[in-house]
Amino acid sequence: MSRHSRKTPKGRPVDGWLIVDKPSGIGSTEVVNIVKRAFRAQKAGHGGTLDPLATGILPIAFGAATKTVPYVMEGAKTYRFTLRFGEARDTDDADGRVIATTDVRPTDAEIEAALPRFRGEIMQVPPAFSAVKIGGERAYDLAREGQAVVLEPRPARVDRFELIGRPDPDHAEFEVECGKGVYMRSLARDLAQACGSLGHISALRRTRVGPFREEHAIPLDSLRGSEDTPPSLELLLPLATALDDIPALAVTEAEAARLRHGQALSLVEFMGRVPKAADPAGGLVRAMAGQRFIGLCRLEGGMLHPERLFAQG
Repeated sequence: MSRHSRKTPKGRPVDGWLIVDKPSGIGSTEVVNIVKRAFRAQKAGHGGTLDPLATGILPIAFGAATKTVPYVMEGAKTYRFTLRFGEARDTDDADGRVIATTDVRPTDAEIEAALPRFRGEIMQVPPAFSAVKIGGERAYDLAREGQAVVLEPRPARVDRFELIGRPDPDHAEFEVECGKGVYMRSLARDLAQACGSLGHISALRRTRVGPFREEHAIPLDSLRGSEDTPPSLELLLPLATALDDIPALAVTEAEAARLRHGQALSLVEFMGRVPKAADPAGGLVRAMAGQRFIGLCRLEGGMLHPERLFAQG
């Protein structure tokens, strides 16, 4: 075998999105590795980490779809979690060790009274066991080594935070809709403290990431495939599906060609075509030539700027 042939990427070229229903007890990177091997794909990555304890939607991007991961991670997310009152844990979830206890169990009314301060634009301290970097090191690595981890509060956007169930005094169930980078473990910890108690997450499920919902999700066990037969490529969603939440802008073939050459086009040319939902001050649009996805463009300074264009439709 020649040196050149050794450099050929392993696996086959696979493009598109696979929406996995992640089981509890496995990390997101491990899920990527399992499905990458099953599909014998050259390239794969995930669209937003889920904690090992968590279940639910983990979007996996193959091939060219990996270029759209940052846009998927910007999308809105929905979670359901169970908050266990009475125990603080070092990881802020059931996988950690108990570090403090209390007998205080808030009433439903006390929980409802505390919820508004965790809605909208808030400041949030990430969990000590998180991927946030401190001096180049991951916080969870420092925490595992027993070092004291001090993290700064950071902005977070919580669009909805509702109490949806109260099975018993020790537990409360919530649903959250939020933007990028919001830690459910921090919300649970801080809400319990705001109610005069302590708490951690005992169960967590993600039910939406951008345009991807539970009905798209496929259980991991059904994707492991066999030695001889990889899972069907029909399970994959098209690359552009990940961007369905981004407003579409119709372009002609001539305009598409100019965008592909890196030209910014005047929005005057698109009078009457720019979707109302698009933000003229830096918003993204999906450029579509008929049913063909051309790529992503940004509206700025009265111009349409090509941002991420794709060779295939």
